[in-house]
Amino acid sequence: MTSSNIDRVAQALLSARSEQGCADAEQFATVLENAEQAYAVQSAVAHALGWQATGAGYWKSGGASREAVLTHAQLPPAGVWTSPAHAGDWPFTWRGIEAEIALRLGQGVDAAQAAALDYAGAAGLIDVMAVSIEVVDSRWRQYLAAPALLKLADLQSHGALVLGQWRDYAARDWAAQHCRVRIGTQTIERRGTHALGDPAFGLAAWLRHATRDGRRVEAGTVVTTGTWVGILDASAGDLVTAEFDGIGEASVQL
Repeated sequence: MTSSNIDRVAQALLSARSEQGCADAEQFATVLENAEQAYAVQSAVAHALGWQATGAGYWKSGGASREAVLTHAQLPPAGVWTSPAHAGDWPFTWRGIEAEIALRLGQGVDAAQAAALDYAGAAGLIDVMAVSIEVVDSRWRQYLAAPALLKLADLQSHGALVLGQWRDYAARDWAAQHCRVRIGTQTIERRGTHALGDPAFGLAAWLRHATRDGRRVEAGTVVTTGTWVGILDASAGDLVTAEFDGIGEASVQL
């Protein structure tokens, strides 16, 4: 691992956040060699900005398919809001919308426990779920066209997270699950379109990542689990609402 390269990317992201702007990804396109270096950048930025939680925290986790390597990011707690939320003057450079399901751990998990988890064991750790809206953003000028490792280093293009009302978690017919997103006057509807087929599918992989190096994930930690609608464009001034039949809704005024 080349620490100087990790420091370079971390400093570019810190400067972009400080200036409420974007850095040029082309200058760093080949600097990171693997996902572990991208995660090291995440940690360096979190440490510099004081985001590292000592108790329960917030995460995002997901991937394009069950065959893909899932990616993960711990989220800045100041950017996690309860629905109905108002973004106010939050410094977005872009506003992409993802409608998701967030899950909350009912008990803490250490590295040894995470290593032994399978799907059923991981799902059994969840006590409640909620509709969530992730506002996608980027500190790279190229946004989604930036190299994959740079997007991963930038919290996998995270901007903010809105959480709806919690309800008891239970397995559902996710293939039949209907969701509806309203952005201003536009309405988008989908059914059974979660990339992993089940929001709990990636929990074991996420917990193994989150507890690596002997760390522990505390009870009450929340993970949002990936979009059902791709990334939808929104603008400042839009009211965004996500509804999942039988689960609930969340909204944010941008």
